[in-house]
Amino acid sequence: MVFVTLMCVAAPVAFAATAQENWTAHCAKCHAADGTGKTTMGKKLKLVDYTTAEGQAAFTDETATAAIANGVVEDGKTKKNGFKEKLSAEEIGDLVKFVRAFGPK
Repeated sequence: MVFVTLMCVAAPVAFAATAQENWTAHCAKCHAADGTGKTTMGKKLKLVDYTTAEGQAAFTDETATAAIANGVVEDGKTKKNGFKEKLSAEEIGDLVKFVRAFGPK
């Protein structure tokens, strides 16, 4: 019985995706695998190039966290869907760190 309980508690942690996996699954289609935003959709939406200092300075960790969790709506139109129903708070935080790693060294 204890084993079953432990498995139920540990299961969500054991199956959490890495930031790289979440980036590939949820973000790269628009933001590009390398964070440049040089995709068809990224160009259409005029996405920030995360590999530049200017791109990194365009947002705070808090605004990035909110955008990943809740999405982005501009002029009444959804520009980006939120992922709070699909990703844990830890996974969202890891994605913010992942995006910061694209910046210049």
